Amino acid sequence: MKEKIYVQTKAVMEEMGEKANLQKGNIFVVGCSTSEVIGAKIGTNSSPEVAQVLFEALHDYAKEKGIYLAIQCCEHLNRAIVIEKEAVPYMETVNVVPQPKAGGSLATAAYHGFVNPVVVEEIKADAGIDIGSTLIGMHLKKVAVPVRLVQNTIGEAIVVAARTRPKFIGGVRAVYDQGLL
Repeated sequence: MKEKIYVQTKAVMEEMGEKANLQKGNIFVVGCSTSEVIGAKIGTNSSPEVAQVLFEALHDYAKEKGIYLAIQCCEHLNRAIVIEKEAVPYMETVNVVPQPKAGGSLATAAYHGFVNPVVVEEIKADAGIDIGSTLIGMHLKKVAVPVRLVQNTIGEAIVVAARTRPKFIGGVRAVYDQGLL
């Protein structure tokens, strides 16, 4: 099962990278319920082992493409974000270390897997995925656009994806005239 989860996660990331046009330096937020990945109800069966596999696939892709991963904690930590300090050098950090049942297994894996992890209350990411209904929307930039994935599951969890785009300013007519809608 672990190999399948790695392969599916890597496939999701490759598809997202292409469809969301991820660029070096972009921030990519991930929310995840490992319980959902293994077929249980969110918050009922946290799996550090599954989280480690997910983190490895996500981190391998991020390193390869030069993007920053932002891993969302669970609601017990108010959906705070674990991220490399390099990505957010001037942001105020919070004093917490995620644990599998207080922050979530994936956030815990990220905290221990990143080179110089910090936890921040919020982020404005360029794109992201939600693995198992964890609700990442609060951590995306203002205009989120759904991305329909062919690989839309990891394990038993449904994956929902989004990218962001700059706001259109100047009225709807100007946007239509430019062929942007």
